[in-house]
Amino acid sequence: MSDTSQGDHEYFRKRGFGGEMGFGDRPALLVIDIMNAFTNPGMPLGADLSLQIEHINTLLDAAEAAKTPAFFSVVSYEEADCRDAGIWGNKMSGLFDLKTGSEAVELDPRLHMPREASVLNKKYASCFFGTDLVSRLQSWRVDTLIITGCTTSGCVRASTVDAVQYGFRPIVVEEAVGDRSQLAHRQALFDIQAKYGDVRSIEDTVARLAQVAAAAG
Repeated sequence: MSDTSQGDHEYFRKRGFGGEMGFGDRPALLVIDIMNAFTNPGMPLGADLSLQIEHINTLLDAAEAAKTPAFFSVVSYEEADCRDAGIWGNKMSGLFDLKTGSEAVELDPRLHMPREASVLNKKYASCFFGTDLVSRLQSWRVDTLIITGCTTSGCVRASTVDAVQYGFRPIVVEEAVGDRSQLAHRQALFDIQAKYGDVRSIEDTVARLAQVAAAAG
């Protein structure tokens, strides 16, 4: 999961961090910002997430078999000057490329999209902030949110923190999240596992979705 020193792991463990939340009974899959602007390494905010997309597709296929809902997010701005990005644009000029209707904000075509995809448009890091995600999850009676996408240290971490605050069990799939920086990626996973959610392998997560599929008959 991380190259954080063993001393750090032991320090946190002895103080009660890193407990397991576990899977609940009604999971949903969240695919965060796997859109062209973030998956094209040639764009200012982009990185090569080819391997992560393969793992996300594995999870999408497993979720479909389990009749588990999947939600997707994109970041886009309608106003010409991206004023709807607020002061966040002061930190990252690449946000000004995320214009609504542009190819940059389209979901990566490699994704195995369900027939009826549920797509959220957000303005900031968390998939919960300024969206109706909570209502959508509640309508499905979801208790567990399987989190994938990018970036681990940004939108993934922010969405994980909000998920647990709203009472959902966050399960971050290690192989299905990515970042522009491996250092930031590893530290974010360490932080999530210590305090906010469970970092699980794709094998564990697919196995759990198979159990859901079997229970559904």
